[in-house]
Amino acid sequence: MDRESALSALNMRKHTAVAVVGDERRPVRIEIETGYVAKQANGSCVVRCGETFVLSTVCDGEPRAGLDFFPLTVDYREKMYAAGRIPGNFFRREQRPSDHETLVSRLTDRPLRPLFPAGYRRDTSCQSLVISYDQENEPDVLSMIGVSAALSLSSIPFAGPLGAVRIGLIDGRFVVNPTVKEREASALDLVVAGTEAAITMVECGAKEVSEQAMVEALMLAHREIKKICAAIGELVARAGKPKMAIEAPPPNPWIERLARECAADFRAALLTRAKQERAAKLKALKQQLAERYAQAAAEGEREPVAAAVAAAFDDAKDIVFRQLILDGQRVDGRRLDEVRPIVIDLDVIPRSHGSVLFTRGETQALMTLTLGTGEDEQLIDGLKEKYTERFLLHYNFPGFSVGEVEKRGAPGRREVGHGALARRALLQVLPPQEQFPYCIRLVSEILESNGSSSMATVCSGSMALMAGGVPISAPVAGIAMGLVKEGERYAILTDILGDEDHYGDMDFKVCGTARGITALQMDIKIEGITAELMAEALERARQGRLSILERMNAAIARARPTISKYAPQIVQIKIDRELIGKIIGKGGDTVRRIQDETKAKIDIDEEGVITIASPDLASIEKAKAWIKDLTTLPEVGRVYKARVTAIKEFGAFVEFLPETEGLLHISDWAWERTPTLEGLVQVGQEVEVKLVEVDERTGKFRLSRKALLPPPAPEPAPARSAGRSEPAQQRTAGEGRHAEHKHHEPKPAEPKHGTRREGGGHGQHGGNHGAHGGHGQQGGHGGHGQHGGSHGAHGGHGQQGGHGGHQGRGEHGGRRR
Repeated sequence: MDRESALSALNMRKHTAVAVVGDERRPVRIEIETGYVAKQANGSCVVRCGETFVLSTVCDGEPRAGLDFFPLTVDYREKMYAAGRIPGNFFRREQRPSDHETLVSRLTDRPLRPLFPAGYRRDTSCQSLVISYDQENEPDVLSMIGVSAALSLSSIPFAGPLGAVRIGLIDGRFVVNPTVKEREASALDLVVAGTEAAITMVECGAKEVSEQAMVEALMLAHREIKKICAAIGELVARAGKPKMAIEAPPPNPWIERLARECAADFRAALLTRAKQERAAKLKALKQQLAERYAQAAAEGEREPVAAAVAAAFDDAKDIVFRQLILDGQRVDGRRLDEVRPIVIDLDVIPRSHGSVLFTRGETQALMTLTLGTGEDEQLIDGLKEKYTERFLLHYNFPGFSVGEVEKRGAPGRREVGHGALARRALLQVLPPQEQFPYCIRLVSEILESNGSSSMATVCSGSMALMAGGVPISAPVAGIAMGLVKEGERYAILTDILGDEDHYGDMDFKVCGTARGITALQMDIKIEGITAELMAEALERARQGRLSILERMNAAIARARPTISKYAPQIVQIKIDRELIGKIIGKGGDTVRRIQDETKAKIDIDEEGVITIASPDLASIEKAKAWIKDLTTLPEVGRVYKARVTAIKEFGAFVEFLPETEGLLHISDWAWERTPTLEGLVQVGQEVEVKLVEVDERTGKFRLSRKALLPPPAPEPAPARSAGRSEPAQQRTAGEGRHAEHKHHEPKPAEPKHGTRREGGGHGQHGGNHGAHGGHGQQGGHGGHGQHGGSHGAHGGHGQQGGHGGHQGRGEHGGRRR
């Protein structure tokens, strides 16, 4: 069977649709293909951009009776083979999802979930696998498109298709789906998802971008989303499956009746300001209404009526709740644009490097700051090359914060997502590592929650950084906004409560400085959100943010000048990259030795920047001096304090700089003859030496102890032998010896008879006419006698012995030490 016949027999037929986003200057081609792989899934497709491929599949299970929620699961996974890499863990295979994979799963889930019909209760699994990654085109947006296309192609009821794009802002120009490298230079990292009719989800990080620019970016994103939705629609027309029929649940007639007949009861309970007290009143009201209507029913209908009333209670409450807001009333009594009361307490944890207890209404966050060194940075091992992350923000939401019993486990997707949002907001104002070389960890413990706990994390995180002495460029505040819309009527809510978040039509969280937005997260549940309405909502958010910043600045407006005394002190020095190996040593021996003896932490990067950290400044200075010695080149003529490392019969080897040894020859130990060093010095003993020579050929170092000692006193001159014409009493103690340590040097031109020659006499450069050469560092030449004959037979003493005087030519009797 040939290939074509095999393909036909296996029903393997490719269907491809293409969407080109961006403009003519920078078009981006996205291909969506189905019908060739993973055909047993209810829906599947491969989405390609460049050489980045994402496989997306969807499957559904059998109906499950009694479910009161939609069991949807969305999983995004990155396979390391996609980038030609092997996982770096012990097992060498992919394990639990990383935080990044969890965040992309949430990014995909949020816009999808509202597009399923109310009566659909089947287990539904959506999976995306990154199977090829070209290091240029990001796979996260492709995954969102792929799951949307797979759902649209499947028989699962889905009110799609859904499209997604990323928008960047580079040099003042918007860029659609920027590459990995372009994202690094972008002032905006905006991911938008939506249908042909409306935007449904926004996730954004920004470098203080204005509200006006944000609205422009959102409108551009929606225009590009329509192109992707059109391509998916084209593919569905050619290869889509018929949608399964889902019977909508019959309307509960009690919803409208309760909302109409019991509106006053609902209002009385809802307008209770305290969250726990309000919840208690609503719980009691639910039971009262069920009993009231059940008693009014016929004998055999009481239980069904009570159950129907209880089932309709929440929906009826929703109607009354929304009507209250549209009438300008909020359940806690605030105006629509009013921020809840704020209380700020600084430095509540003594040993933390910075801490803040931030309370806004019934939401309370305890934020702590911990400063660390380079070894505390988090290693990120994913599809991209390994790198470390210096800024960590962890968000914890325990059950007690809302009065619930809970068994604590690993952080859930919600905790990971809220922490990532707060981190994104604060990342934009952190000082560069060159200015502040610390690893920074913030931990937010939510102690109470009634809405906006992630925004409380942003506010408290900003203040904890400043309280800990981290020089951020500007304070950052966060605020959660809400929207309730019925027809042409709408109400924008500032600083929403948990209930207002649950029953509203749009909730959006806006973080930023006084100058602009640093992070934005938006979930829209309805269509009809115009650009004008979005602009108004963002402006109201800006006003609320400025109000919160004013209260934060009253507590702390700028970073403290010093860090905590409990935080590690850090000093950085720069060395030549060629010397890094010398600091590290063989197998890391040297750097470990420095750390063990100084009690300081040392980190070395590949550029030669050495970071030294310790709570004790004396430890830092000790390590710094050690490193300086290691990287200092030996200097001839300099005196060093050396440590004896080995003793040999010809001398001793000494370490005069860290990891640098030289030879102290036995002849350089002392002026007097030294037959052996045994008994004079021991291994490990310190001795002061002078570097006198570096061999140009071998690079070996010659050291001398003798050069630092005073020369010996001159010996008395011996009696003059017979036959000498010069009287003995004219001989001085400065005579040089004839035989010892002769050193022949080129003979200088002889002076004329009777002329003065520098050298005779005593001193460094003896210079009188005496018969004998002088003493000193350079012994002078023997002078001439009156008759130019036998005077000055001996050269002077010194490191460079002079020439003997002339009786004819004389002898070269001087010493050269």
